[in-house]
Amino acid sequence: MVNAQFKSGGRILVEQIIRLKTDLAFFVPGESYLDVLNSMYDKKKELKLINARHEAAAANMAEAYGKLTGKPGVAFVTRGPGACHASIGVHIAFQDSTPMILFIGQVSTKALGREAFQEIDYKHMFHSISKWVTEIDRVERIPEIVSKAYKIAQAGRPGPVVISMPENVLTDKTAATTLPFFSTEASTVKSGSIHKLKEILRSSTKPLMLLGGGSWSDQSVQSICNFAKLNHLPIATSFRRLDCVTLQNKNFVGDFGTSGPPTLIENMQEVDALLVVGARLGEMTTQGYKMLQPPLLNKDLIHVHVSQEEIGSVFTPTLGIEASSEVFSKIIENEKIEDSSKFNNWLHKLRQEYLADKKPKQYYSDLDLGEAITNLANIVEEDCIYTLDAGNHSGWPQRFLNFGRPSRLIGSTCGSMGYGIPAALVASILFPNKMVIGFIGDGGFMMSGLELGTALQYNAKPLIFIFNNQNYGTIRMHQEREYPGRVFGTDLKNPDFLTLASSFDAFTRRVSQTKDFMPTVEEALRSKKLSVIELVIDKHQLSTRMHLNDKNSKDKK
Repeated sequence: MVNAQFKSGGRILVEQIIRLKTDLAFFVPGESYLDVLNSMYDKKKELKLINARHEAAAANMAEAYGKLTGKPGVAFVTRGPGACHASIGVHIAFQDSTPMILFIGQVSTKALGREAFQEIDYKHMFHSISKWVTEIDRVERIPEIVSKAYKIAQAGRPGPVVISMPENVLTDKTAATTLPFFSTEASTVKSGSIHKLKEILRSSTKPLMLLGGGSWSDQSVQSICNFAKLNHLPIATSFRRLDCVTLQNKNFVGDFGTSGPPTLIENMQEVDALLVVGARLGEMTTQGYKMLQPPLLNKDLIHVHVSQEEIGSVFTPTLGIEASSEVFSKIIENEKIEDSSKFNNWLHKLRQEYLADKKPKQYYSDLDLGEAITNLANIVEEDCIYTLDAGNHSGWPQRFLNFGRPSRLIGSTCGSMGYGIPAALVASILFPNKMVIGFIGDGGFMMSGLELGTALQYNAKPLIFIFNNQNYGTIRMHQEREYPGRVFGTDLKNPDFLTLASSFDAFTRRVSQTKDFMPTVEEALRSKKLSVIELVIDKHQLSTRMHLNDKNSKDKK
């Protein structure tokens, strides 16, 4: 008879993640980790579980949770197909620097290496898109491995960790005890580095501060914006990091990505000192490494990043500072740069160009999205959570809405379709009293739209806009630009989105005229329900800057 102090591997694993302060996890059930599911049954009060309809959505939900909370998002999926489906969430977490833990059921250790049913070598599969991949080989090591995984996911540049759980290890018994939650002291920034930073900026005439990456808190955003205001520094953000500023900040001059003002990209040539905080300076932000060409820039580069490995990995900085955005912002907040008032004219120029670009031209279609989204910006609450999917439709909210803390923008910087709806559901579940608005194209909706079932099950009530132009708009834009008139494979024949959404008890409306947009939005908000509004889009309006019938149109994405 087994001594009462012995517990199954599944039980000790569940107790360990709870002790590490995980109170919400996402999953799709599978036979390969039945003992974990059985153990979760007894921990319903301590650990809330969200049952997704697809493993990709479960992983995306965990990733979005990591963005919203700063804690590792946790997902459980079964072996083989389940792990393959979930891999997209791991890739997003890796490129977006989001803390995440993916637990995968695995075949028994006795069957490993025999190509057993649904067997995959996860160390080979995930090694290039995760911070650490491991397989639990003995039941007594579960607390040790899980605790280490949480530490790795949050240390330095955050990211995903993948843990494979052989079925027999989960059913084996152990007397091991759980390990306590731990915290680490943040390193500080040397005073000499701050002095050198100020000297570089003091010597410049046209500086620019570029904010990005994850791990920003409301306080660190406020601190870095205070520093910019004190010193008349223009602030830009990297791709899909528009909430790294305070709301309607007068130092904000736009974002580098797919929707910012084209003049900002052009003005980068005049920048003589670039202060980058938190951002990696990736391909999207640098416009395909053309706006900033590695490895050595013709301007001073100050790169502040939490990971020493990231500093200098692509661009050689004049000054590299290893520090988190939180630590750096707190230290720099009240530092004054001598004679910084000389930056005023430069700031004013960039700011006015940004504001001019934010005013939409008249779009000659029945539904003028520029006017519609600008009107939407005037009624949403300041503490709103926006979620974005991949695609050119996201250009409308990114260009014409007002972002910045306390509002949040949750989108995949790796450009994964199907992300917007799972992210919106997580935001609504975590913050039921906040306004949550999700934007998704018709193609993206067909990849994750059935997660409306998850919304129904867990009473999530976001407002979802479907941009229906009956094609994969981004790819068509590239086809029209590179191979004019030779469009192939991008047309879509869609179902009745509203009938589908209505089956999940959602408020639904279709909008094809500008005059109907705001009344419909207001009706949706009054309904206090999960809401889906389908926007009928002119398929020739490929982006906020490109219409096929406009001879002067230039693709600025």
